[in-house]
Amino acid sequence: MAIRPKYKTRQRERLLEYFTSVPGRHITAGDVCEYLKEKGESIAQATVYRQLDSLVEEGILVKYNVEPGCPACYEYLGEEHPVNGETCFHCKCTKCGKLIHLHCEEVEELTEHLDQEHKFRLDPRRTVFYGVCEDCR
Repeated sequence: MAIRPKYKTRQRERLLEYFTSVPGRHITAGDVCEYLKEKGESIAQATVYRQLDSLVEEGILVKYNVEPGCPACYEYLGEEHPVNGETCFHCKCTKCGKLIHLHCEEVEELTEHLDQEHKFRLDPRRTVFYGVCEDCR
């Protein structure tokens, strides 16, 4: 069953404007609220969370819970690019906190190996490799 898009409210449009202006970045709900406040928009935090959840449900955003106790982050996929189950792991710099998408065959091979040989399926939305990024080395 396809998920129908929600009504095009002003709040929804403002969130989409923000996400399209920062492609490829991981954004928290706090980042969204701060941006909207800077733009003079008065949108309640609860409304921001509802809109984010709705956009995730529609497949326009993807939600990542990278670390327990840390806020979830969201990434814009696009209205024409619904979530298709594509695997995306992450690397997180322990010095600056940068979060990097990791799409590569070797990780896919590791995932397949764990599934086939060890009967263990990794959750790409919660799998994070920790280390130091190029900028911090």
